Amino acid sequence: MTQAKEMVKTEIRIGGMTCAMCAGAIEKALRQLPGVESASVNLGSEQASVYYDREKTGLEKIKEVIDSLGYRYLGVEEDAGENEKKLLNREMRIRRRRIAVGFATGLPLMAIMFLPIHFSFLWRLGMLIFSLPGIYFLALPIFRAGGRALRNKNLNMDVMYSMGIGVALVSSLLATFIDRFHAFMFFDTVILLAAFLNLGKYLENRAKGKTSEAIKKLLDLRPRSARVIRGSSEMEIAVDDVQVGDLVLVRPGEKIPVDGRVLTGTGYVDEAMISGEPLPVLKKEGDFLIGGTINKNSMLRFQADKVGKDTMLAQIIQLVKTAQGSRPPLQRIADRYVAFFIPVILAFAVLAFSAWYFLVGQTFLFSVTTLISVLVIACPCALGLATPTAVIVGIGRGAELGILIKKGEALEMAGKLTCVLFDKTGTLTVGKPQVTAVRALTGSEDELLRIAASVERNSQHPLAEAIVQAAQKRQLSLADVHHFDTIEGQGVQAELDGQKIIVGSYLFCSRIGVVGVEAAAVQIGKMESSGQSVVLLARNGRLAGFLAIVDELKPSAAQAVALFRDMGLAVAMITGDNHPAAAVVGRRIGIEQIIAQVMPGEKAREVQQLQNQGEIVAFIGDGINDAPALAQADIGIAVGGGTDVAMESGDIVLVKDDLRDAVAAVQLSRKVMGRIRQNLFWAFAYNMALIPLAAGLFYPFLHILLPPEVAGLAMAMSSVTVVTLSLLLKKYVPPATRSMG
Repeated sequence: MTQAKEMVKTEIRIGGMTCAMCAGAIEKALRQLPGVESASVNLGSEQASVYYDREKTGLEKIKEVIDSLGYRYLGVEEDAGENEKKLLNREMRIRRRRIAVGFATGLPLMAIMFLPIHFSFLWRLGMLIFSLPGIYFLALPIFRAGGRALRNKNLNMDVMYSMGIGVALVSSLLATFIDRFHAFMFFDTVILLAAFLNLGKYLENRAKGKTSEAIKKLLDLRPRSARVIRGSSEMEIAVDDVQVGDLVLVRPGEKIPVDGRVLTGTGYVDEAMISGEPLPVLKKEGDFLIGGTINKNSMLRFQADKVGKDTMLAQIIQLVKTAQGSRPPLQRIADRYVAFFIPVILAFAVLAFSAWYFLVGQTFLFSVTTLISVLVIACPCALGLATPTAVIVGIGRGAELGILIKKGEALEMAGKLTCVLFDKTGTLTVGKPQVTAVRALTGSEDELLRIAASVERNSQHPLAEAIVQAAQKRQLSLADVHHFDTIEGQGVQAELDGQKIIVGSYLFCSRIGVVGVEAAAVQIGKMESSGQSVVLLARNGRLAGFLAIVDELKPSAAQAVALFRDMGLAVAMITGDNHPAAAVVGRRIGIEQIIAQVMPGEKAREVQQLQNQGEIVAFIGDGINDAPALAQADIGIAVGGGTDVAMESGDIVLVKDDLRDAVAAVQLSRKVMGRIRQNLFWAFAYNMALIPLAAGLFYPFLHILLPPEVAGLAMAMSSVTVVTLSLLLKKYVPPATRSMG
């Protein structure tokens, strides 16, 4: 008998990566481990997502692989925080020292090179001795990293740095001890080049540290303790020790520790960091509280319903982390480019040297300068950072706005949308329908409502709930029914007091031959034409009456539709209602294309039909009943409603129950993709403009040759530029969000 796999997914923090080639090397090595089904390494977030069989491999083997490649295993995501922070602080201190030593040593050496003196052997030897501390402190770590990469058959940027600095160092040593090479001293270049590399990495790490601030803010929301009542005792315990069912007390100004429902007390709760809603929300008995939000002004007692990883905050944090590690398809372009970039640049550097020295007849000094400059300037680091940094910042910004983008593919697809399809009930409408009229053809209205509610209380449909609530308001006594059955999307049937009762739509009752339906058609049609949904009740095959039900539109519905149309997108509505009633709703909010009388299970098919017509479809639904349609759509947008976020449905989840956030989600996605393209442009532009300059191609016209140390600075600044452009997304406010003000 084959033993079942024990598959687990682990997020691992990794330190020491310098470019996309590093991430690729780690990915390749992890995938070769036995039992590893998939591995993905994100350079921007510096983490690896590994899906593996725990019976065949474990964290120790994963750690061994990462360490053997010369990178730092910082631990699994949950435990790496403190360790990573210490290592990062230590690395930043070392880099600051290297930068200081580099400039303190390199700048005097550069100044000496401009002095009008004869560089005798003693002068050259003195410069070597003066350079040795800087070479040891700055250049030796680069050589070690390059050697380690070569041993692991990984042609990354450490190899390029090592070669560039190595050529300059060998030339300088030859110049020191062989008099005829005295013009080839590059000691200042060796040290300043290493200093600029450290400066670039220091600035890059500082900027990258800011890309994950949204996650850090969410993590800071997690309370450390909770005050609970067990038995007759009130005690303060660690939040991880709170159990489902515990009675929890929250005083004014305290964070709500876990999710639950209010038992006693009324007060305002600040949910801004979860929902993006600036104003505190009034909470009363029966309302849902979200862990991590702040109780503003009153003592609240509530029952813990969700604790630990099940809380909404924990799910949001995990969702955002996962999304930040995802890759939009556009990144494949950069990955393919990086894969062949370094070998091509090595060949180009040798070609530049050979062409200038052997073909043109330039000096050896000139030719070797072009070789070094090309080697150090041609860094694909910016390309490797262009996508992940923008994704991390953009998805983090979305989380701050209450927009949870679950994967990178959704970002790219948002720019291709042609059609937005809204579900009606619970999405465009409030989702709390109310009975507005009861028409009894035989007997009293109360009796008709009592029978309808007795049958419908066994159903979960929103219209059924409205009928039951209407009966409860009239304090009608409901009866038990037998043989209850649901006909999906059409109605229900049961036996009550020996009579067969059917409660359903006009079409359903007409199709099964209920007597009296045609006679009431005009009256029913008038109700439907005013936007009301009509539910018929039949007893023993004869129409006994009908009920009119209205579900109010959400205040944000019409504006969201208008904003989507302003973006040039077609907007449609899908519903199980009859066409006249649906058309009324459509006219009120500006939707002309109506897909009516659709069974719940058929919504996904309707989405597919639109896709077959060439449309790129975003489906917006409540995330629970609409799960198949959300999955079928090119982008599924699940409306959360603040407390019941359907984490498993859709590509984008809206925490707030405001449809303008759906527009904001598309606008934010397009902004992030625009920034990724901008990053890629600048990364390519740096290389396309500066590599020819470093190779001396403009020298015949401009008489400008790029010194290696300046090339090193330009290379470092390319990565800093890309990360800085990504950080600008932190301040982005989608136009739809501005319209809410």
